[in-house]
Amino acid sequence: MLRIGIDLGGTKIEAVALDGEGRELARKRIPTPIGEYDGTIRAMRGLVEELEARAGLGSAHVGVGHPGWIVPSTGLVARANSTWMNGRPFGRDVTAAVGRPCRFSNDANCLAVSEATDGSAEGKRVVFGVILGTGVGGGVVVDGRVIDGANGIGGEWGHNPLPWPRDDERPGPSCFCGKSGCIEQFLNGPGLAADHARVTGQKLAGPEIAARAEAGDAACEATLVRYEDRLARALATVINVIDPDAIVLGGGVGGLARLYRNVPPMLARWTFADSNVTPLLPPKHGDSSGVRGAAWLWGRT
Repeated sequence: MLRIGIDLGGTKIEAVALDGEGRELARKRIPTPIGEYDGTIRAMRGLVEELEARAGLGSAHVGVGHPGWIVPSTGLVARANSTWMNGRPFGRDVTAAVGRPCRFSNDANCLAVSEATDGSAEGKRVVFGVILGTGVGGGVVVDGRVIDGANGIGGEWGHNPLPWPRDDERPGPSCFCGKSGCIEQFLNGPGLAADHARVTGQKLAGPEIAARAEAGDAACEATLVRYEDRLARALATVINVIDPDAIVLGGGVGGLARLYRNVPPMLARWTFADSNVTPLLPPKHGDSSGVRGAAWLWGRT
């Protein structure tokens, strides 16, 4: 059975065609028609048509990973950073354009379902997928299926408050959601850089902070230690609620190898259990996990 996954990003749209075993049959990436809602829909239809023709296996099941989320009660997109999508019936319009039922989810959910299906968490029953990038997203997958929830926001841990905040972490940075102290503002890439600047006065991007810490810069090392402590506290609350069999980290900050060494031993300090066995895993499919996960929204069988 042919599956096509589409990853709709702010600057590019990527599509991949997979067979039933997850083998890649075709792939294409095009620029996103920024600000053009109708143009975006047409571009996605064109990708489906081209990849079906190249794969040569007939009509495909289509899954779409997209920014924001589709509100179940209205069918309209909300809180997408690609703002021209907000308030639009994206799911209905894509379904009409490609002429068949499609499935939709956000990038963190797609990461989680990809890695749970044939990635680093394959065989795990409950998987929590994390995006640590420009934003901080999360997705819950149980038995290979995304748990969206009644409001369509299942797994959105980034907009809970940072747990067990210290005095210098209150009230916390302002968040675009209208609140202060959200996990996202501490753990996204800009938040890492902002924390370093607040403490040291140095304006450095995350990759440079990591490189300098590796080279022995004490201030940069201290910034990453603070980050790891906050990540451990935030993930501990997820473990306390759903106790996943695995947690997979995606996004640019999630590529820091030291997180997989340093954070797991910290988790037991904050979880309700006296010890913690939940593995913290990098994504097997790397940057391709999102688009593959969109295809796997239809399941493996």
